[in-house]
Amino acid sequence: MKPEVLEAYQWPPSTEVIAQRVGLDPRSIVRFDGNVAATPPASARPAALARALADVNEYDRGRYQELREAIARHHDLNVDHVALGAGSDEFIVLLARVFAEGGTIATVPTFSYSMYRYAAIMAGATIVDDVHTADLVFVCRPNNPTGELPDVPDVAGQLVIDEAYAQYAGVDALDRIDSGAIVLRTFSKAFGLAGARVGYALANAELTSVITSRQAPLSVSSLSAALALTALSTPIDVTSALAERDRLARELTQLGLNPLRSYTNFLFIPMDEPEKLVDQLLPYGAVTRAYPGGLRVSVRDELDNNFLLDALRGVLFDTPMPESALRYERNTAETLLRVRLRVLGEGRVFVSTGAGFYDHMLQQLAFHAGMDLRLEGVGDLETGDHHTVEDMMRTFGEAFDQALGDRKGLARYGEARVPMDEALAHAVVDLSGRATASVLVTPDEGMVAHAFESLVQTARITLHVTATGENAHHVAEAAFKAVGRAIAQALVKDGSLVRSTKGSL
Repeated sequence: MKPEVLEAYQWPPSTEVIAQRVGLDPRSIVRFDGNVAATPPASARPAALARALADVNEYDRGRYQELREAIARHHDLNVDHVALGAGSDEFIVLLARVFAEGGTIATVPTFSYSMYRYAAIMAGATIVDDVHTADLVFVCRPNNPTGELPDVPDVAGQLVIDEAYAQYAGVDALDRIDSGAIVLRTFSKAFGLAGARVGYALANAELTSVITSRQAPLSVSSLSAALALTALSTPIDVTSALAERDRLARELTQLGLNPLRSYTNFLFIPMDEPEKLVDQLLPYGAVTRAYPGGLRVSVRDELDNNFLLDALRGVLFDTPMPESALRYERNTAETLLRVRLRVLGEGRVFVSTGAGFYDHMLQQLAFHAGMDLRLEGVGDLETGDHHTVEDMMRTFGEAFDQALGDRKGLARYGEARVPMDEALAHAVVDLSGRATASVLVTPDEGMVAHAFESLVQTARITLHVTATGENAHHVAEAAFKAVGRAIAQALVKDGSLVRSTKGSL
């Protein structure tokens, strides 16, 4: 008998397809439609995969015992209460087949995560409204797509509480495990590992045995398991994400949009014809998601959220769109760094790589250059800060070079002198397209000269810096500020020509 073709789960189109459709560079597209963390965790760097890659020719015979034990400790449970799977979706489909094949499924709220309906279709089950008569009840808590926090009902059938966003809500229902509930969790949201596809189910030992007996063996890859295990070693801190969510909600309200109160990392904005607004935002590069009765937007970091707000102002009030922030990534065996850079910005700067002093120095440079910069990542600081500082400056330089494009219409040259107490720095910059550095810093705090040389190599600029004084910190800070102010002069718009008799830089 030929199998029936079921309605497939509908994934949004790829970034490349969207970019082609609206005529934009894929790097200028920002996805607000995935409910994922704004950035990967600091633990997600190549070193976390080294051991798993060395053994990638082998199976994990213990079903990732170390990861399951770490999950159990994380929730103060026993390891026989933990089942590991390829995201929460694996369990949603599996549980529908185990507890409701040919039966009935209810969801709380009824307007909830679409995967429950697809799981019902695959199990030949019927979706019903009455939770008290259903064989299986999914409670999405907090709820996707509305962000609300529903109550957990008492039911006669099997209760499954999907807590994908629990860390953002600050509450959970783990106390119901002993009475027979199954709780689903994921590494895709607060842990920032959506691409790794790792989830887990928490249940009493008997139910866990039922679940694992029906799973395919090792549905999680060893590389994903390694990333999840490393992520558990770093405590989750959603404080900044929650603050940014609340800020974005306030800003949206000021625009006349009124998002519902959210217990998640996204906002749901009730409105008629949300598809229209989705289409209007696409030419700006902002990808959002429409649902019946509203628009859902993921909360990203401040720079990305400001981009969304600017796009909304453009759509709603025909306000000119500021220059977009360029996004760039550098991933090596030693560092993982991500940049968002708006060259002509407002001095909104955040740099965090763990190399504290040089994070501060680059902040000074970008601020005095008038840029908006967000550079985050992690490096192998256990070997010293050399690799991290070098790659931080190279990454910034690469993003700067890309943002400048053909360098048309820029003044090209800039010069600045900056004192700091007893120290004095002099910087001259030429956006020449040629990498030339002449740096004399006395005394050098350690890597000041090398940091500037690393910047010059990838930014393709000519840079002359002299800085002297008695205090190495003062000397370094004066030098970075001077370079920033010289770059600000070089970035001044003074026409439409390339400032070279050759016609190009």
